[in-house]
Amino acid sequence: MTGYSGAIGVAIRGDMNPKPRCGGPTFKLILILFLTAITTPVWAVSKASTEKQFSIWLQQDLWPEAKRKGISNTIFKRSFSGIKLQWDLPDLRPPGSRLPKKRRQSQSEFRSPAPYFSEKRLRRLAESGRALSRKWSKTLARVEQTYGIPGHILLAIWGRESGFGRARMTHSALPVLVTKAFMSTRKPLFRRELLALLQILQRGHIKQAAMQSSWAGAMGQPQFMPSSYLKYAVDFDGDGHSDIWSSVPDTLASIANYLSKSGWQTGRDWGFEVSLKDSVFCGQEGPDRARPISRWVGQGITRKNGKAFPKHELKSKGMLMVPAGIHGPKFVVTPNFYVLKEYNNSDLYALFIGNLGDRIAYGFGAFRGEWGDVGKMLRSDVQRMQQILEQAGHDVGGADGLPGYKTRRSIGAWQRKNGHRPSCFPTSDLVPVLR
Repeated sequence: MTGYSGAIGVAIRGDMNPKPRCGGPTFKLILILFLTAITTPVWAVSKASTEKQFSIWLQQDLWPEAKRKGISNTIFKRSFSGIKLQWDLPDLRPPGSRLPKKRRQSQSEFRSPAPYFSEKRLRRLAESGRALSRKWSKTLARVEQTYGIPGHILLAIWGRESGFGRARMTHSALPVLVTKAFMSTRKPLFRRELLALLQILQRGHIKQAAMQSSWAGAMGQPQFMPSSYLKYAVDFDGDGHSDIWSSVPDTLASIANYLSKSGWQTGRDWGFEVSLKDSVFCGQEGPDRARPISRWVGQGITRKNGKAFPKHELKSKGMLMVPAGIHGPKFVVTPNFYVLKEYNNSDLYALFIGNLGDRIAYGFGAFRGEWGDVGKMLRSDVQRMQQILEQAGHDVGGADGLPGYKTRRSIGAWQRKNGHRPSCFPTSDLVPVLR
């Protein structure tokens, strides 16, 4: 996609501590002040000072680059007339403010991924997807003929990104992107997207008022960032505009164009849930260890639903994928799985799209394997584990605290070498023994 979300986190919070009984106006006042303090950002510089710097930045920093990229003075002035910084956005760092303290982070990949695959939500999306597949059957057939992407995959992405266009987008793209380009923790990234958005306005594709987005600047029903819009947005209904905000044909064709240009292999599935024999080493995963699916079958890998692999898939390459190691469902995926990750770089996202698409097209249900309790690993703990593995000569793909396939298989290799049962996933019981 588009919306730089990477691996999408699911926070699970709870408070098991009993609360003392307190009352009285003094306590209530203290409580209100405390809650206000912890929920309101504390900036080291004043907003007025920052707004003044922002105005100077627009004219002296942003405008010269925008001009070089072909943005007219008229479009630039019109776009930023009356613009205000959006102080309620996350991940802001005003000029002159202190660096925030490092926070210990936890994401869905670090716990059980089960909440990400909410059965209630998947059933609701699948039901809507099946109804929309009938309503838009002719359009989906034309899009598939043009781009080679199955309609159920397009519907799954459309549903996951914006609830089939029903999700309410509460932000306007330009104020979001200019705020983040000026004072976010990832200014270069958002500056590029802001300049791309100005190019969209310069070309007259859409009016600024209609450019609704998420808090991160992802736009329209397919949640494209502006740079993705420029590369992949399509005018499929022939009205002269690539309208991913209100046109269903343009939305579906734009998603299809994105996947097609990312390398989707027509005629192939995204992947299959499988069962592994105890003798199959979980550390064989990764796109760089692809092999014909027939060879995986030769190792004793079978489909979880008991069916045979399609004959046309057996000679084609597939990759083992164990997103939670031995603690969750296992898969043999095709290159199309990694195309889905081009849309949103998360194993769980690609699995969500694959499962939702299968539900829409074939009436499948939830994955048969259960997501186990993989503890409550923090990103800082995973990062330390990666650093230890790197020191031992393992390629973990970078010590970033994200347990990708290189980290998972490195853990499995270390476990096997040191006499532990390979689990291929960072768990809390590994912390004291991995030295």
